[in-house]
Amino acid sequence: MKFKHLHKLILLAVGTVLFFNSCSSTIEEKTEFANAHNYDAQVFIKWNELFLEIDRFADGNRPGPAPRALAYMGLSAYEGVVSGIPENNSLESLYSGLDIPDAETDKEYYWPAVVNASYGYLMQRFFFQLETQYPELYGKIEAMGRQLNAEYAGKTTAEILDRSTKYGIAVASAVYSYSQTDVTTHNAFLNPRPAEYNPPTGAGKWQPTYPDYGKAMFPYWGKARTFALKEAEKLCKPPIPYSENPNSLFYTQAMEVYNTVNMINNPAPGQEALAYDERWKAIFWSDDNLNLTFGPPPRLIAVLDQVVGAQKTDLAGAAELYAKMGLALNDAGVSLWHSKYFYNVERPVSYIQRVVAQNIPAADNWNTIMLNTNSGQYETPSFPAYPSGHSGFGGAGAKILSSYFEYNQRNPGTYTFTDLCHVNRVEFIGTPRTFASFKDLGDEDAYSRIPLGVHFRMDCVEGVRVGELAAQRVLELPWKK
Repeated sequence: MKFKHLHKLILLAVGTVLFFNSCSSTIEEKTEFANAHNYDAQVFIKWNELFLEIDRFADGNRPGPAPRALAYMGLSAYEGVVSGIPENNSLESLYSGLDIPDAETDKEYYWPAVVNASYGYLMQRFFFQLETQYPELYGKIEAMGRQLNAEYAGKTTAEILDRSTKYGIAVASAVYSYSQTDVTTHNAFLNPRPAEYNPPTGAGKWQPTYPDYGKAMFPYWGKARTFALKEAEKLCKPPIPYSENPNSLFYTQAMEVYNTVNMINNPAPGQEALAYDERWKAIFWSDDNLNLTFGPPPRLIAVLDQVVGAQKTDLAGAAELYAKMGLALNDAGVSLWHSKYFYNVERPVSYIQRVVAQNIPAADNWNTIMLNTNSGQYETPSFPAYPSGHSGFGGAGAKILSSYFEYNQRNPGTYTFTDLCHVNRVEFIGTPRTFASFKDLGDEDAYSRIPLGVHFRMDCVEGVRVGELAAQRVLELPWKK
């Protein structure tokens, strides 16, 4: 009998152990932490709105350094939360020298706090020159981080918040170290007009333009790192052959610019509405003035902020979108500036004053309608014409937006969008404009440079093509598992 009871006791003990082991296993299997889809995108919108505010005053940050900063900040935030996006891949392995620390798979993270820490760390470093120039503005970076962390403290534990913050900083530090290895463009905003650079001379070659004759901006930017665009794809197609023959295509494109600006300034009877609309387009998209608006590449971030907010995109979608937008704008900028200084095509103002004036004497004092609000002069950007930077950034940004918000389950067709970027501005015509699709938006961004008087049509057409190509290459990266 004793042996019989002992046998039962042994079986009971074994069963108890197995039961608790089974329960423990079940509990472990059911422990699921909130992923990035469980949070909204407000942390992205708030940090990028602050970026736009700071970019407005960041001398030397436009046009190349701004999209570069957006690329690294977007990549860092994405890599910081990709462990919380079950369907997505890390892009770390694509970039030799990039060493992203791993998240602890058995620990919980508050993903908005990871993004918050990442943006705060990098924005201070990409805008460090503002610490002495605009200390109050620079101080908003640290203030933003503290404000969001205080908000998150009421939504998670101190331990999880601390772990998330430290991880966001660790990822951002790794990304910043990687950015420093791109020596040609790292901190290039400190010297945007290298004194040693002298542009080539010759018929149709770019030289500093009337009336300010500013030195070339970022002549070496074409050597910057790209994230998706191949080296062989960086050089644009050749421009229309230069010619001073009034019957040539080059001359015809110059006349389009000349006549459009003249019509805007002095509309014939019945052209008043057209003249207003053309001026509105030109000024609405300009964003050329330091201290007045953000720069042209971040304009697409301003659009993205509006759409992400309106569509209530979650944190996971926003992480992917802001990374894609930053990488595409960066790669477009590198290709555009590589091609600008390869072909060195002169600006319309130079050609019109020198060549067109031989046949139309009044053209010898023709000028653009791009007003520099700091100097009070109408002028032209200080770099070659072909291809157009605005057009490339518009083409790249529009394609990224379309890829996520058009022709899919979110929207079976195009997305009608009203751009409120400059609503209530009084310094220029900032009245919102509505577009039937993101393609329309990008194309108008490009076209606006013709009525402004700073680009030939060929500049705009090729710029859009290159921007769309840069975006396509970014979209082809292995984002999904």
